[in-house]
Amino acid sequence: MTQVSKQNNSEVQSPKSKIDALKGIMAAPSVMQQFENVLKENSGAFVASIIDLYNSDTYLQQCDPKAVVFEALKAASLKLPINKSLGHAWIVPFKGVPTFQIGYKGLIQLAMRTGFYKFLNADEVYEGEFVRKNKLTGEFDLTGEAKSDKVIGYFAYLQLTNGFEKTLYMTKAQVEKWGAKYSASYNHASSPWKKEFEKMAIKTVLRNLLNHWGYLSVEMANAMQNDSDYQEDVADQVSDEINEKANRKNMSFEDAEVVDDNDGQPEKTEESGNKSGKPDPAAGMQPQMNF
Repeated sequence: MTQVSKQNNSEVQSPKSKIDALKGIMAAPSVMQQFENVLKENSGAFVASIIDLYNSDTYLQQCDPKAVVFEALKAASLKLPINKSLGHAWIVPFKGVPTFQIGYKGLIQLAMRTGFYKFLNADEVYEGEFVRKNKLTGEFDLTGEAKSDKVIGYFAYLQLTNGFEKTLYMTKAQVEKWGAKYSASYNHASSPWKKEFEKMAIKTVLRNLLNHWGYLSVEMANAMQNDSDYQEDVADQVSDEINEKANRKNMSFEDAEVVDDNDGQPEKTEESGNKSGKPDPAAGMQPQMNF
């Protein structure tokens, strides 16, 4: 058999060989131990879901099985399932490299574990539901009646247990522009942006709201840092854009000049209810929930 023929046969057998390789890696005692350490009795089901995911995704099969297991361990450490239909977390191949991405349901799950959120919601906004924006307070009125099933935007809302609340609304065009500019996998064929755009759009609005105004536990911060879909090095460049679109129920005037009636001298006031309004991180986190 010629060298070319051997190479062609190798390429044909490659997907099956990689699947077998993945199964071999997952069966290794050292690997099983790592998953058992973080998932306890749920480790067996999670390992099975990794094999099922790899076996059903031809794009993922082009990636190194060891790298896939490593990314899956990130999801396991957060106790988030990687089943695509659940939308908690994904392992997405990007230029032949598997990458961990958290879904909007995963963000909600992590936020709820902290015990500091009274309300947390994110959803689509249909044509007719957007009534107006209060230019003075920055509040959005989304109480209109839907006129069709056309999605025109997305919102995210949070309220902490101490009463602090914030809303963020982005139009569909703004989300598309955001994804194209800041998502590493936006234009990739296997990206959730192509297959699950609505979920990724909701995640984008929710993630920006939490990142700039929510209470972030160490677990949440690590999850966002490990989320390969966003280029964190450019996040600060758009912080002003987020601050402009987000709003709080209580009105505030950042860096406003206030005239003292007694002496007429202006003084600076700090924005009320900002980061200092968050719960004390020293209060700790609630135990993590198993899925």
